[in-house]
Amino acid sequence: MDKKKLMENIVKVLDDNKGMDIEALEITELTTVADYFVIVTGTSSTHVRALTEDVEDGLSKLGVEPERIEGKATGWILMDYGTVIVHIFTADMREHFNLEHLWADAKNIDISHIITE
Repeated sequence: MDKKKLMENIVKVLDDNKGMDIEALEITELTTVADYFVIVTGTSSTHVRALTEDVEDGLSKLGVEPERIEGKATGWILMDYGTVIVHIFTADMREHFNLEHLWADAKNIDISHIITE
């Protein structure tokens, strides 16, 4: 699956499972770590874990497995899909780490065609 389609599938799964404030950043020009970050907020630690499982299950059905998942016991779970890294936060952890500010030079991707209102 190409990297943009992978990112879009992740956004769709997160949106379908009530992830909040979903953002997709293109970081290709800024780092070799990945091409995209997807950042989302869960309503609680339980919701953060559920979103992680939803992404893992949804992508597994498409034949895509994460290279690694870190932080399962915290308010910030990182899912590494190679070209796409998913950051799933509780609200306070997202505010504390403020990745959008740290990666302010990244291109914000319009995902409005994927997100339901």
